[in-house]
Amino acid sequence: MIGRFFRGIWQEYVIELRDWLDAEAALHRAETPAGEVTRRMVSVFLTVIGVLIFVRFAGNENDTRWMVDGLRAVGLDDAAAWLHDALNTSPDRRFHQRIVWAVGRLTGYLVPTLLVARFVLGVPIRTLGLRVRGTARHMSIYALFFAVMAPVLYVASLSPAFQAKYPYYKLARGEDLWPWFWAWEALYAAQFVALEFFYRGFFIHGVRRALGYSSIFAMMVPYAMIHFGKPLPEALGSVLAGFILGTVSLKSGSIWGGCAIHVAVATSMDLLSLWHQGRL
Repeated sequence: MIGRFFRGIWQEYVIELRDWLDAEAALHRAETPAGEVTRRMVSVFLTVIGVLIFVRFAGNENDTRWMVDGLRAVGLDDAAAWLHDALNTSPDRRFHQRIVWAVGRLTGYLVPTLLVARFVLGVPIRTLGLRVRGTARHMSIYALFFAVMAPVLYVASLSPAFQAKYPYYKLARGEDLWPWFWAWEALYAAQFVALEFFYRGFFIHGVRRALGYSSIFAMMVPYAMIHFGKPLPEALGSVLAGFILGTVSLKSGSIWGGCAIHVAVATSMDLLSLWHQGRL
């Protein structure tokens, strides 16, 4: 019974999806001028490169001097002084630094991709993984994925490397969870929605008709690389997560289940860390 269940999943989500995507790509490349196919792929890949550079440097909360210097350069000295104090001397500077991190990712993952989708690719935004109808049919796959991940997360949370990394918003001694920790969790969740749109929406659907099934693996490369600073089990897990989330996004045409699972996993990691620290 269990073997039949998993064989059915493999047949539907891997074999049938692969055949459909590769047939679609072959037809698209046969009917579309080669220069147009290349133009669209290059547009997506260059956008991905630009976004990754932006979120790496513009969203670096540990070096915000360029923001302060930029405000001073245009004569906004008062704003520059306020920003410097907010990020360096304010009692709430740890949360303000987290805001920089989250806003950098929200801006990078959403603004360039939406502009390129609208004005370069010329496709409706909903075709880049934003469909809602039919998403519920695939939620069992996400639930199964989370059920498998839950014990793995617990074991990983016991390691010193995990404790050193999470939660991203470090509570001060005696600090309550409300308001800043929960405000951070809301920001954290929002940037995961943006991240899912970037990888499993714009990227994978943007090159799907040119690359077919290989679009999943093209997306997995940079997605795995953004986990290089994480604990090794998490970095390895990102490979499997990228494959599963990319697969279901292409099968369903929707990123929303991926958003839900990503937020659930990330929140669980933060709460597990706090639990081991005796903060819950």
